[in-house]
Amino acid sequence: MRVSAGELSANELGDVDFGRYSEDYAEHRPGFPKSFYRRLDAIFPIKGSRALDLATGPGTIALELAARGSSVVGIDISAGQVAAAQRVARKRNLSNRARFEVADALSTGLEAGSFDLVTAGQCWHWLDSDAAMAEAHRVLQPGGVLAIAHYSYLAEHSPVARDTEALILERNPSWSMAGWSGLFPESIDEVIRGGFELVEQFCYQEMEDFSHARWRGRIRTCNGVGSGGLSPSEVQRFDEDLRRLLLAKYPDPLQVEHRVWCVVARRPLSE
Repeated sequence: MRVSAGELSANELGDVDFGRYSEDYAEHRPGFPKSFYRRLDAIFPIKGSRALDLATGPGTIALELAARGSSVVGIDISAGQVAAAQRVARKRNLSNRARFEVADALSTGLEAGSFDLVTAGQCWHWLDSDAAMAEAHRVLQPGGVLAIAHYSYLAEHSPVARDTEALILERNPSWSMAGWSGLFPESIDEVIRGGFELVEQFCYQEMEDFSHARWRGRIRTCNGVGSGGLSPSEVQRFDEDLRRLLLAKYPDPLQVEHRVWCVVARRPLSE
């Protein structure tokens, strides 16, 4: 079953905490491919930019922007995610270009007009779109750019992902996000209603390589498993069942098809 962001229930949103598995998130969950940053850089030069990464998680986008010459602030409501981002920044020697703070994407507390690039990666469907859009508009300087991006595995195209989701549903039948398409056409109109000028929307597919261990770690971060759906003991049992499934049916390493979806919009100059 596919759902849109607007169909997520308040209970699902309230139960999710990606900080519960921050280390798995940082180590195993794939970030956006290099092609995504090349595409973004062609629209808005990353080097020398002042960027804000909303709901940064373990700094997935923020650190890649920093590595490409941006000065970045990454914020997340989860202290566990912020701690993981700070650890990865130190490991990659990027602490001088990227700082991380616990803050709400809907009310950052940051200075108005202080950024020329705002990114939101793999998170917009969890946010109140109107409030997040208003805050992004506030912190961007006129002419600044907002990029709302998603990188989603495609169960429809990947047998291992379909089998994994079937296993999740056995343990957590109320999980409503199986069969996620990675398409968010509503975000195009959302940015326009939010006072932005649409610059570009792009979408394409990428294959992502996973070892069995990395796929299991990535799935532990899923909102239907470790980040909200199951208790710690249930996650352990699920993880063991997934390990056996992978050994029985799939080579190690394996490939999983993913979809990049991104909307880029600009705050008008004449405001």
